Formats: sequence, C-alpha cells, structure tokens
Amino acid sequence: MNTPWLIVGLGNPGPAYAGNRHNAGFMVVDALARRVGGRFKSHKARADVVEGRLDVPGPEGAGTRVVLAKPRSFMNVSGGPVAALRDFYKVPLDRIVVVHDELDIPYGSIRLKRGGGDNGHNGLRSITGSLGDRGYLRTRFGVGRPPGRMDPAVFVLRDFSATERKELELQVEHAADAVEALIGLGLADAQNAFHGAR
Repeated sequence: MNTPWLIVGLGNPGPAYAGNRHNAGFMVVDALARRVGGRFKSHKARADVVEGRLDVPGPEGAGTRVVLAKPRSFMNVSGGPVAALRDFYKVPLDRIVVVHDELDIPYGSIRLKRGGGDNGHNGLRSITGSLGDRGYLRTRFGVGRPPGRMDPAVFVLRDFSATERKELELQVEHAADAVEALIGLGLADAQNAFHGAR
C-alpha cells in the first residue's frame, strides 16, 4: 500500500516556544525526521513537512511511507493545516497520527489511543473540528500536572524543568518508538508494549 501515514506533531512555531512542554509533539516529530534522514521543507498547507520512509516493526515493515508534519500555525488553530495535508496526500483518517503533550499523564509516560475527547487541549479541538471526526490516532506525551495552583495554560508554555531535561531526549526517542510501533503493530499491540512501560 503506497498511501502514506501522516504523523503530525503539535507545538507552537518559533524559537521562543521551542523548549516548552506544549512543544513535545514537535520534538517527537523532529526525532522521527532524523530517523528518516529528512529535512523539513515548507508546504503550501501552512506546515513544514518531511516525506520519507520509516523502518517500523510488524507487517508494515521496512520502508513504510510517512509524511511528518509540523503546522506553522499556532497550536490552537492546528486543524486547518492538518486537514489541508490530509487532502493533499489523500490520507484516510485511520492513517493520521497526532503527537501531543498531555497533562493527565505523568512525565515519562506515553499513552496511545484512537479517538476520544480533546480533554481541554486546544490543538486537538481544532484538529477534530477541521477533520470533522475524532477517530484519528494519538500519541500522548505525558508532561504531568502543574505544581500547586499554577494555571495549566501557563505550565504547558514553560520549558521542561532542569530535572526533566536530563531525561528529555530519552523520553522523546521513547515516544518516537511508540509512533513506529503504532504504525507497524497496530493500536492494541502498541498499547500492550508501551502502556506497561515506566
């Protein structure tokens, strides 16, 4: 099958946001881009994309065609670029993977799912609205809850802490592995492999 997988990392564009917890999706897609040996190029869908092939486990196997994308819009209007990329590459809903930060999961944990609500995540809300369906796949990168009474909206726009940064590269690569497993093994087997981890 030559239909690509569309893997979208969520974040906010620009260097000021690069290290934010909210940019975990961008970090994971950057790691996948290194694996395919590609460089992001500007796409008319208002996103930066890398087209390439990933060697994933299972029946999809070596040379699985992927489009890695980082919307150039701000997080809360990610849906337009994602829908435009879906239309351009003719990707069915079940081959769209969105990688995003998740407050309700502890730092260092990854959760995989299909569908569900947006849980207050404006990027997901925008994507669901633009796609007209919530049945896409999600790779959720745990960032944990904010300390004390800090507003979650403030927390996600702060950089990872010094302690978290010691393991951040490892966590990002772990999440990239989870995306590969999701594509290669399917949701149930990938959940079995990664939900017990950590």
